[in-house]
Amino acid sequence: MSPINLAIVGVGKIVRDQHLPSIVSNADFKLVATASRHGTVEGIPAFTTIEAMLDAVPEIDAVSLCMPPQYRYEAAYKALQAGKHVFLEKPPGATLSEVADLDALAKAKGLSLFASWHSRYAPAVEAAKTFLAGTTINSVHVIWKEDVRHWHPNQDWIWQAGGLGVFDPGINALSIVTHILPPLFLTGAVLEFPENRDSPIAADLHFKSGQGLPVRAEFDWRQTGKQSWDIVAETAAGQMVLAEGGSKLSVNGTLTFSAPEAEYPSLYRRFAEIVKAGTSDVDVSPLRHVADAFMLGKRKFVEAFHD
Repeated sequence: MSPINLAIVGVGKIVRDQHLPSIVSNADFKLVATASRHGTVEGIPAFTTIEAMLDAVPEIDAVSLCMPPQYRYEAAYKALQAGKHVFLEKPPGATLSEVADLDALAKAKGLSLFASWHSRYAPAVEAAKTFLAGTTINSVHVIWKEDVRHWHPNQDWIWQAGGLGVFDPGINALSIVTHILPPLFLTGAVLEFPENRDSPIAADLHFKSGQGLPVRAEFDWRQTGKQSWDIVAETAAGQMVLAEGGSKLSVNGTLTFSAPEAEYPSLYRRFAEIVKAGTSDVDVSPLRHVADAFMLGKRKFVEAFHD
């Protein structure tokens, strides 16, 4: 089978760090074009708009959309209308309604739409899911705290309405939680907003399942020193810790699983799989929890934040 001719829209840090190496190493894809206001890839035809790219390179089969979520719907709509399969960086859109509309359009066009959640492909996530399925879970505590100045320096879009603020990393935790735990719903939340920003810098979320399983998630962008991306479950079989963003699993203090990170290569393998099968993979449950937090959460205003 010939490679899937792929284009990228939005050539920024995540593309250079993750997407490009994953595409180069995957024989199912051939990068044939990019569209970005500023970024380019050496040796690849570059355009400043998706419209110009789609017009000039009709052989494009699929498009990876890596711009901020506030601008993703319009680009995805144009790509689908042009008959292209679409890979959506996380989160898949600024609203649930946008993603539902794109999903319906992809189905109507017979195209594949992929709402990618890279943290679900962290190496120890499946091992954690298997462990939890074999025991009784008593409680879960999610601690997702990092330094925004290190990971998102001078990125104004992330603080704007629709940019999600601390939920940009927090949704990674929610993507794991919704994969390894039974269905949950939000019971309460406190969102901390800097006085000069439209999106929260911290969130304290409380969930429970239909069976009463309590889950607490703490997200904070003010962490300095060691960064924390951990999910701790108290179970009948002891304490399980899924640490370092899902890369290591420990049970009762003993490391039981660890492997090198390979999230984005796994995403592109999955994208190729659904394109070949003529299906879509659009799970919005992590984004739904974010929407619920904004709906139900109490707002607490804190001091202004400056990069």
